[in-house]
Amino acid sequence: MLLRLIRQYTGRYLPWVIGVVLLQLIAALAILVLPALNARIIDRGIAQGDIGVITSTGTVMLGVTLLQAIASVCAVYCGAKAAMGTGRDLRRAVQRSVARFSDREVETFGAPSLITRGTNDVQQVQMLVLMGLNMMVAAPLMAAGGIIMAIREDPGLSWLVWVSVPLLAVLIGVIVVRLMPMFRSMQSRIDEINGVLREQVVGLRVVRAFVREDYERNRFATANDALATVSMRIGELFVLMFPLIMMVLHVATAAVVWFGAHRIDDGQLEVGGMTAYIQYLLQILMAVMMGVFMLMMTPRALVSAERIGEVLDARSTLHEPTSPVVPSARTGLVEFRSVAYCYPGAERPVLEDLTFRCAPGTTTAIIGSTGSGKSTLLNLIPRLVDPTGGEVLLDGVALPELPREEIVNRVAAVPQKPYLFAGTVASNLRFGNPNATDEELWGALEIAQAADFVRRMPEGLNSTISQGGTSVSGGQRQRLCIARALVAQPLVYLFDDSFSALDVTTDARLRAALKPVTADATVIVVAQRVSTVVDADQILVLEHGRIQARGTHDQLLESSATYREIVESQLNPQEVTVDAAEEGNS
Repeated sequence: MLLRLIRQYTGRYLPWVIGVVLLQLIAALAILVLPALNARIIDRGIAQGDIGVITSTGTVMLGVTLLQAIASVCAVYCGAKAAMGTGRDLRRAVQRSVARFSDREVETFGAPSLITRGTNDVQQVQMLVLMGLNMMVAAPLMAAGGIIMAIREDPGLSWLVWVSVPLLAVLIGVIVVRLMPMFRSMQSRIDEINGVLREQVVGLRVVRAFVREDYERNRFATANDALATVSMRIGELFVLMFPLIMMVLHVATAAVVWFGAHRIDDGQLEVGGMTAYIQYLLQILMAVMMGVFMLMMTPRALVSAERIGEVLDARSTLHEPTSPVVPSARTGLVEFRSVAYCYPGAERPVLEDLTFRCAPGTTTAIIGSTGSGKSTLLNLIPRLVDPTGGEVLLDGVALPELPREEIVNRVAAVPQKPYLFAGTVASNLRFGNPNATDEELWGALEIAQAADFVRRMPEGLNSTISQGGTSVSGGQRQRLCIARALVAQPLVYLFDDSFSALDVTTDARLRAALKPVTADATVIVVAQRVSTVVDADQILVLEHGRIQARGTHDQLLESSATYREIVESQLNPQEVTVDAAEEGNS
């Protein structure tokens, strides 16, 4: 998977990669030439007192060093361009893949894990590409060139290379094998700590309301300690690794001095040659150390690449149709035909055998106890999830056969938990219609009973809204979300308990203002308040995922014991009938 990601996303920056290779080749050749020049100064200049050789060779060394420095700097720049581009493209690919997911895939991965995969995991792959381009290109060149140059200086000492390099490779290989499962565990621990922290940030008010700060603090400490424990175990191996490398390095250097001194005494080697041999051996071992450093990063990057690949390879159940069908009519007719839905891993479906029809110009209300499947039913209409049985039709065409754009143009939803994005009031209202004018925005705000408080804001439509809409109250957030749906001017309006945060007076005014605007549209309302649904053309009473009863308010009072219980738990049935009649007359 790691190789696939690198080939696919780094391959786009092939010119920069080629630049890295060429520049690293120049830098490596320059580094390999320097010990030979230094040996010449010692053997031909210092030993024989030839100042000319020292001056000329020293000048050449200075030029080679300058060339090596320039080539190295340029290579790092090219490598950074390729690596940063790879990271950017990979993050974009993860985001686009997640954006296509249905609720089913999001629940399967989990939001904390998806955040980690799109940030930390991508960062690991990006760093591997960066370090790989700057090290793994230079390391083989230095290692191979160092071996050739060392043997060229004195073949009699070459056995030291064949002993020290494999010994170092074996020691490092054992440590790397132990690191792999630790890095996998580390990424899982990061997922866990992100999940705990995300829950605590989102549910901060609940934590404080129930005085559970100590419990949540301990829960975070447990996740944090688990991550720290794995990190410490990894750190212990890293601490062991570098002393082993230095031990092999120093022992090899001492061996060169010991055996090289005997060869100098026998006249088989000059002092400058031994000095160059030591430098070449150091370069070889340094190249191995660079490879080791890459090997330390590789296990974690491998784990991260697998996790990224899982997201990229996941196929959303909400795929675009291969042969899309565009309805000839644009009415907003919604039909459910024997629809069922079961959550992954659930023992029984949350919705079963739902068959009903919502015609344009009518209001359908859905009411039922908590957990009866009301919100799940509503999520099927804009195709946030697909039913596991039966089919949902919009304007006579099954949703899987409709292009996503056609569904979006026809349906607007106000979710149960209203959410606003960081920006301004205007940018949030234009979410469903980017071309809406200010007059259209104010019109929608008037209908949603939100114009008054928006006018009181410092900059009106240009007033800042914080992420999630936390800068406004729950009722204001709900009304802004209703206005956002109105700006989109859809054929189907979905209100998922969207009036729960409003007081009774504001609720009544808002519903009265909505009637003329939605007169020709299909309106589907999920509500807990009976007063919100009494005027509906049809009311569906859900119980355990099935339609227990259907009809108007008056019909259900007579025929449905479940509906009567809901009404009696809130109001006296006669009072509801009288209120509905009075509101209709007004």
